[in-house]
Amino acid sequence: MSAWVYILASRPYETLYTGVTTDLVRRIYEHREGLIEGFSERYGVKSLVWYENHFEISSAISREKQIKRWRRQWKFEPGSGSH
Repeated sequence: MSAWVYILASRPYETLYTGVTTDLVRRIYEHREGLIEGFSERYGVKSLVWYENHFEISSAISREKQIKRWRRQWKFEPGSGSH
């Protein structure tokens, strides 16, 4: 099953949220409409700024964990996927 890793932002260079889903369109809709309680709702994180497709959910989850370990500034730099 295909899966997506994605990053949402509240505004440019402000709060970021990194997640994983098997249905990117539905998940982004849920974030934008405030249907998901928690971090993204509390901080108004609604703008999709980056996404990446994976053929297996396990690799998407691994990638999400890798991205969450990155220093914040790396997430804003072009080509940051190599960090």
